[in-house]
Amino acid sequence: MLFAILFTFWRFAEIVTLIPVMGMLAWFVNGYVEANMVTPSYILVLFVVSVLALAWAMFTLFSYHRSSAHAQFVGLVDLAFVGALIAGVYYLRFVSNLDCTSVTAGSQVDIDFGIFGSARIGSLDVSLDKTCGMLKASFALGIMNCIFFFITSALAWIHGDRAAKSERAYVVERRRSHSRHSRHSSHHRGGSRSRRSSHSHHRAYV
Repeated sequence: MLFAILFTFWRFAEIVTLIPVMGMLAWFVNGYVEANMVTPSYILVLFVVSVLALAWAMFTLFSYHRSSAHAQFVGLVDLAFVGALIAGVYYLRFVSNLDCTSVTAGSQVDIDFGIFGSARIGSLDVSLDKTCGMLKASFALGIMNCIFFFITSALAWIHGDRAAKSERAYVVERRRSHSRHSRHSSHHRGGSRSRRSSHSHHRAYV
């Protein structure tokens, strides 16, 4: 019961935070596609990972009983998403140094966003407030989901380990019960044969 509550809570947190990431990055991808330009890797990697992670989170949330039965597999996939999200955040790491409200001379902002604007050192004529803000939000939410997926991975792995131990204990108990039943049945059949043999022997001498 506790596993179900915690797992559902963190899955819901993942879904709520991944939807904005997917939506914002989809806006960038759509802009590059309409401009017939190649989408930069720092946008494309996190976008693809967020789409896949969102689909996985929704699937395992709405099919909880199946996910619970294969908890260790769910934990392994969640751990893989942790690595993929780390890669996506790493590609986008440069936005952590950007000031989305103002750019002053000497600041480390020499980034070209192509059709979405650009920033140059020593220039105050910058038109990237929306672009910068969306990328920074995606970066922050990506880091949050690295933590969230690690938590659900640990929860699923712990639950799966306990379920596996319970199943092994159940199998051992079933084998013991079957063994006791077999010995009892064998003893019962042996006793019946002994009684029938004794009765037949008595009748032979009467």
